[in-house]
Order: sequence, then C-alpha cells, then structure tokens
Amino acid sequence: MLHSRRLLYINEIARCGSIRKAAARLNVASSAINRQILALEEEMGAPLFERLPRGLRLTAAGELCIEHIREVLKNYERLEGRIRSLKMQQAGKVRIVTTVGLASGPLPEIIARFLSEHPRVFIQLRNDAGSTTMAPVLSGEVDIGLGFNIPATPGIRSLGNFDIPIGVVLPPGHPLIGPGPINLADVVEERLLLAQPGTSLRDVINLTLARLSVQVEPVLETNASEMLKQLVKCGAGLTLLNPLDVITECRRGELVFRSIAEPHSRHQPMKLFARTRAPLDAATSLFVEYLLAELAGLVEELQAKGHISAASERRRPEAYFE
Repeated sequence: MLHSRRLLYINEIARCGSIRKAAARLNVASSAINRQILALEEEMGAPLFERLPRGLRLTAAGELCIEHIREVLKNYERLEGRIRSLKMQQAGKVRIVTTVGLASGPLPEIIARFLSEHPRVFIQLRNDAGSTTMAPVLSGEVDIGLGFNIPATPGIRSLGNFDIPIGVVLPPGHPLIGPGPINLADVVEERLLLAQPGTSLRDVINLTLARLSVQVEPVLETNASEMLKQLVKCGAGLTLLNPLDVITECRRGELVFRSIAEPHSRHQPMKLFARTRAPLDAATSLFVEYLLAELAGLVEELQAKGHISAASERRRPEAYFE
C-alpha cells in the first residue's frame, strides 16, 4: 500500500468503537492495533481516542484525524479503481446505502437491469441495518444514499425526492381487501405487526394512528421489514409499510397492498442524496440518472393502481450538477 495500515486501523476503530472488534474485522492482533494508535498519538502530540469503560470514542483531535484518513483512503480506493480499470476495463464504481426494505424490494431488479446495460460498472450496495442511512454518506464511506424521512442536514444535498404513502399490507384473500382505500378503524381491529418504536417508519405509523380514539396494541414489533412481510404471508396479522417495500411480493401475488382512506393517510418522504461537497464521478452520475428514472417508473405504476396520488412525485434531476 502507498499508505500505512495504520490508517485502516484507525478508521476501523472509529467505526467499531472498540479495538477488539476492529482487530476481529481486520484479522489482526489487538496488541498490534493498540501499538499503532499509541504511536500515532505520540506523533500527533494529542490523544485521538477517549478510553471509556466499554470502548473508545474519538476526541476532537481524533475527529479531525479521521476526516483526513477517510479522505486519503477514498482517494486511494479511486486510484486502485483506475489502475484496475487499465487491466479489467472497469468503467467505475458506485457505492450506495439504502434501507433494508428497499434493498430486499425493488432495488435488486433495478440494479440487475443497470448492470446488464453497463457491465463494466461495479456496484457496492449496503443496507442501513437499522442505523441511520445518512451516516455512511456523511462520512464518505459511500457516495449516495436512498432512504425515507431524511431531514434537511448540513453536508447533504438532495438528488431526488418522492412522497410515498404508507398503507396496509395483507395476505391474499383477506376479508378487508376491496377495490378502494381501507378504513383505518377496521385495520386496528386486526392483529397488527408493526415496525419497532424508534424507527422512522414507526414514527410515521404513530402519526397515522394518533387520530384514532382507540389504543392500538400490536402483537409483534420488529425493526426487520423482511420479517414483517414474512409474518403477513404466514397469516400472523397485518402490517403497515410503504408500497415500494412490498412491490415485488405484490407483483407475484404473495401480498396485497391497500392505501389508507383519508384523513388518516400519511406519507414517507423518500430521498436520494449525496454529500454536498463531493462531486459524483461519471459512473455514479450515470447510476443516479438511471435510478431516478426507474423510481419514477415505479411511482407511475403505483399511481395507476391507486396506491399513490399524482402529486406524490417530486424530482430534481438538476441536482446532479450541484
């Protein structure tokens, strides 16, 4: 490597908050990593980590150091990619983070079509695994993020926005399935399987249920959207999700999505975003344009089915060039 492994060690400790976890991920002895930290702190003349009973936390000096380290590692990764492309004719790399629901829902088919049209582009896809979708974008670990309820945040720029309403997900043949929106009062009489409190989805669900005069008590809560879908398929109850999370299962006839009748209907704003001062390379810009077009197509499909109103799509393609 052109740069010391010390940079990798510091970066991994900052991510894990623990020397032991970082050592396990890097397959290196904890003592070796600890020596490198101490050596760098001596060179810098300041502690980079605050030693806590249950791990390590970056100091102010450490925050400055990790920002530099991640920029160096990202530039080195770009260099590796350019050199690799000389041998493999790879056109570029796209690094994206998204929600668990989207990663297991419509994105695989979209990415598969993109790769078939652009076979020289490498895509690195990760899901947020219950953590914030913004964090890896802000840190530079990925180039773009796709998630729901992303607040206006310094350092984040929007590439595209869509308003996606949450609705009821039912198994085929359920008595509540009808031609129009579902009355929420009927839904809460059923066994409910809901997103775990503290998740952005649950916050939207709570706002949806707040107008009812009854106390809603779900029979199950989880932060795994895939688990909710599987449980509905098994007949364990009904859940509330957005239609994009279940569009694949609905197309196969495994689940049924129905919108919620007004005035209880609520939306989840979906945003495609990037770092403010990080220009997108050619491969990522190409993927962003492709992804926005595909998402617009999905929105049109859901509009045709009555799951989304005509005003739910808000795109800003000019944001590629901000």
